[in-house]
Amino acid sequence: MSLRLAVVRDYRAEGWPSMDLCADQLLAQLPADITSVDVTPQFRQICHHLPSPRRFGFNADRLINRHILLPRVVRRAASHADFLHIVDHSYAHLVNAVSPGRAGVYCHDLDAFRSILEPEKEPRPWWFRRLARRILDGLKRAAVVFHSTAVVGQRLATAGIVHRERLVYAPYGVAAEFTPEATTLVELPVSINAPFLLHVGSNIPRKRLDVLLDVFAAVRLNVAGLRLVQVGGPWPPHLAEQISRLGIGEAVTQVRNLTREQLAELYRRAAVVLVPSEAEGFGLPVIEALACGAAVVASDIPTLREAGGAVVDYCAVADVAGWADTVTRVVKRSPSSPDRPARLTHAARFSWREHARIIGETYLRLASQRQ
Repeated sequence: MSLRLAVVRDYRAEGWPSMDLCADQLLAQLPADITSVDVTPQFRQICHHLPSPRRFGFNADRLINRHILLPRVVRRAASHADFLHIVDHSYAHLVNAVSPGRAGVYCHDLDAFRSILEPEKEPRPWWFRRLARRILDGLKRAAVVFHSTAVVGQRLATAGIVHRERLVYAPYGVAAEFTPEATTLVELPVSINAPFLLHVGSNIPRKRLDVLLDVFAAVRLNVAGLRLVQVGGPWPPHLAEQISRLGIGEAVTQVRNLTREQLAELYRRAAVVLVPSEAEGFGLPVIEALACGAAVVASDIPTLREAGGAVVDYCAVADVAGWADTVTRVVKRSPSSPDRPARLTHAARFSWREHARIIGETYLRLASQRQ
């Protein structure tokens, strides 16, 4: 049996590299008996010229593109495909654009629905909750929902969002660029000759960049000349103020828009990769860093433990003193830390080809059930 699968990716203009990676790797690795259609919508700028803060216009355009324009694109794509695969759960409202049983969604985490599931932890205005409810309803109606960790799958089931029979575990993989040795010379946009700590991720609150900065300042007292490189950004005002207050501005470098080759080179050169998040759906930087042979210190939360296994050092969320002690020990290459061969072996378990095989075979199974 063969089928045609339309893969709906995020708008590239929104700047979510991890979602772009998931779409790129799925399309490249799908089994040969599946013909893929890359649904790459064009982001239309409608409100960007309004006399208001730039971010307001961009966010207004996001709403228009996601909820008004994109469903039309999806309907056209679905008319020439057997199934529709939505790469990002925050686009799950698109399930409603096709007939029942023809769309699947990859759910990376439950952040988009926290204002509904845990309103006391994330109070939001009525219009935001209404949009979140629309997206959540789409996820509930999906024929199949894929997830990256057992923890996320369990949360979807116990919250009554998706029945266990419609859940499929399809963990992420490690892209070919993330290797312990570079195959070609990689030029970086910054020159860093001193040892450095590395963080890769956005500046959204759950990433706990405030903890990252406090930990770096504390470790730097014990490791002379240490620097911090953060891939993401930009720094929001409260974090810029924290950097100034800690007196670490000259030791902090922020970069973005890196190629995967450049990111891999940073992983390889880093003294330690830090993942201080208080919540994650998976923690892709954990396995990418391990695949490059890097030492990783991460928050002790279930999803990061699932990703890093026994080859990562873990610290309690926001325990700055504990983090500082652990990171200092790892920087100084304590023999008690997981060794490099173990890190590489663990990372080799994660394959984008296997990720794509699971997703592809799931749709083939759904197609056979419909006949």
